[in-house]
Amino acid sequence: MVSSSEFKCWALLLVLISSTLLGSVNSDPQVPCYFIFGDSLVDNGNNNNMASLARANYPPYGIDFPGGPSGRFTNGLTTVDVIAKLLGFDDYIPPYANANGDQLLTGVNFASAAAGIREETGQQLGPRIPFGGQIRNYQSAVQQMVNILGDEDSAANYLSKCIFSIGMGSNDYLNNYFMPAFYNTGQRYTPEQYADDLIQRYTNFVRTLYNNGVRKLVVIGVGQVGCSPNELAQRSNDGVTCVSNINNAIQIFNNKLIQVVDQFNNMPDGHATYINAYNIFEDILRDPQAVGLTVTTRGCCGVGRNNGQYTCLPYQIPCQNRAQYLFWDAFHPSEAANIIIGRRSYQAQSPRDSYPMDIRTLAQV
Repeated sequence: MVSSSEFKCWALLLVLISSTLLGSVNSDPQVPCYFIFGDSLVDNGNNNNMASLARANYPPYGIDFPGGPSGRFTNGLTTVDVIAKLLGFDDYIPPYANANGDQLLTGVNFASAAAGIREETGQQLGPRIPFGGQIRNYQSAVQQMVNILGDEDSAANYLSKCIFSIGMGSNDYLNNYFMPAFYNTGQRYTPEQYADDLIQRYTNFVRTLYNNGVRKLVVIGVGQVGCSPNELAQRSNDGVTCVSNINNAIQIFNNKLIQVVDQFNNMPDGHATYINAYNIFEDILRDPQAVGLTVTTRGCCGVGRNNGQYTCLPYQIPCQNRAQYLFWDAFHPSEAANIIIGRRSYQAQSPRDSYPMDIRTLAQV
C-alpha cells in the first residue's frame, strides 16, 4: 500500500514533469500575444459553425483534450497549443470565431481547416477561410485593437512585440495539386512552377502582414504529406513507403519558403524564422521508438487501409494506445507527435530544426 508521503512525492513528480513539458504557467508570457494562421493542423474551432466537411467538433476528436471536442483535428493538443504553453500563456489561444475584444490582446487563432494559400484550395470540402481571408480577419482584429489601445501608434508598438505564426501549404498539395479529379493545377504547372506560384502569393500575404504591424514571424514549413496514412493508403504499393513525388514537390516549396524568411529579415525591424517541420518529421520516422512512438503508418482512428482511406468518423472508437501513434487520423498527427514537433519548434534540438533561430530565441529579440 502506498503511504501518504509516497503519494505526495509521486504527485509532485508529475507536476514537475508537466511543467517541464509545457512550460510554467505562473510567470508572465514571453510575448504579449500570439497570433496563428494556418489549416487543420492548427485549427481549433473556426470551422465549427460552417457547413463544411472539414470539421472536427465531434467525438472521438478531442478525446484527450480538456472539455472534449473543440474543433481541433487531433485527440488532444495541437502544435500551437504546445508552443503557447511554452511561451508562458496561461490559456490556449482562442479561435477568432469565438474571441471577444479583450482576448485579441493576447492573440487569436485564425486557422481554418482545408484552407490553402490559393483561394480555391480545399473548395471540394465546402466553406473554409483561405490564407487571404484569414489575413482580412486579422486586419479587422487590428482595427479593434486600435480602438482598445487608443491609437494606431500604441497598437503598432504592441503588435511589434507579438509572435505571429503561419503554417500554410499542405492543402495546396493535398487538396489541390495532387487531386486531379477536382483541380487542373497538376496539369498546368510543373512542381517548380507550382511552388513559384505559391511563394509569390505567400510573399504578398506576408508583405500585407508586415504592413499591418507584424514584426516577429514564424514560417512553418510543410511536413511530409506523402507519409500520411491517407497517401500511404492511396498511393503506396506496400502501404509503408512514403510517396516520393508528393514529398519531393513539398521540398521544392519548402526550400523557396526560406527565401520569404530572408526577405522578411531584411525589412526594417523584421525578425522571422523558418521551422523545418519536414526535417522534424523525418527525424521522428527515422527512429520513432526513440520518442516513444511505435505506429507510424496507420491512423489511430480511421477507416480502410492504413486507417487512412477515410478519416475518423463520428463516435468511432479509436485505438487505446494513442500515445504510441504518430498519426491520429488519416491526415493529422496525434497529440504525442504534436508535443514533439511543438517542443522542437520552440527550442531546436537539431541545427536543421529552425533557421536562423528557434521560437524561443525569436521571443527574446
